[in-house]
Amino acid sequence: MTQRDSAEADGDQQSLPLVVTQWLDHLQKNRRYSEHTTSAYRRDMKALAVLSKGMPLEAIEQRHIRQFLATAHARGQQPRSLARMLAAWRGFYGWWAPQIELPVNPARDVRAPKIKRSLPKALSVDQTQALLEAPALVVDQSPASQRDRAMFELFYSSGLRLSELVQLDVHYVNTPDHQSSGWIDLEQGQVQVLGKGQKPRMVPIGREAKQALKQWLDVRPSLNRQARPAADEHALFLGERGARIHPRVVQQRLASLCVKAGLPTRVHPHVLRHSFASHVLQSAQDLRAVQEMLGHASISTTQIYTKLDFQHLASVYDAAHPRANRKDNK
Repeated sequence: MTQRDSAEADGDQQSLPLVVTQWLDHLQKNRRYSEHTTSAYRRDMKALAVLSKGMPLEAIEQRHIRQFLATAHARGQQPRSLARMLAAWRGFYGWWAPQIELPVNPARDVRAPKIKRSLPKALSVDQTQALLEAPALVVDQSPASQRDRAMFELFYSSGLRLSELVQLDVHYVNTPDHQSSGWIDLEQGQVQVLGKGQKPRMVPIGREAKQALKQWLDVRPSLNRQARPAADEHALFLGERGARIHPRVVQQRLASLCVKAGLPTRVHPHVLRHSFASHVLQSAQDLRAVQEMLGHASISTTQIYTKLDFQHLASVYDAAHPRANRKDNK
């Protein structure tokens, strides 16, 4: 077992202080953070408990935070993981420090390690068409297949995150038991989601996605078979047992579809979001519009797709220009 594996195992066994549990509950119930995000933050706070070796949370200072990050890096943690850990610690102290009148958030002014930004993976237009027009989606008329077609058409049509897609409801609901964080409006041709940082946004739904959603809604009651939590009662996409579909199921269904469609690479749901952004940018050349549709807080995050666009243009140039990549005839 490596030092990193040992640290993670210790973290799993480390019990969290009550105040940390209260903060995580606050994020999930009041800030409506996704289960995926709160689980990641839980691991990060366990890591803090391990690295601090039992030091009281209120005694941790900025120098300790820097030391903990250096120790985690020496154990093999990558910059992206370290940045997320620091964000979790900063968020916790930002919530807790004012309550106990700590003079300063010890993680506030600590800089995260620089992350080497890699280009997101995106399908070509032809690959996307092959995926969405695969016989497994188009020919198979089973409820599960029609649900999958609606999900993946909506992914590509509107550039949603996986967490946003699984939280969608059939329509807006606001009851004592459940309040929608996302829903569709087929009449208006748009989807409303609550993205990162609880930032709401509306994104258009394309023609093919609207048609697929209508067909799915016609057969949705066939998967509506058992009692379930109120939060699942109005879920747009259901699993085989009638509860809100789990993100892992979406990933598995897409991976299976890729094999059937003969795609050369395994496609994660986020690849459809990247493909949406890349293809819209190639066609419209409107970076601000793509930023709004993706829900990026900073346009610098969206600008990475301009590099993808340039790669596409470069490949077209190499294939079409009469003096591109010409062999030397000497």
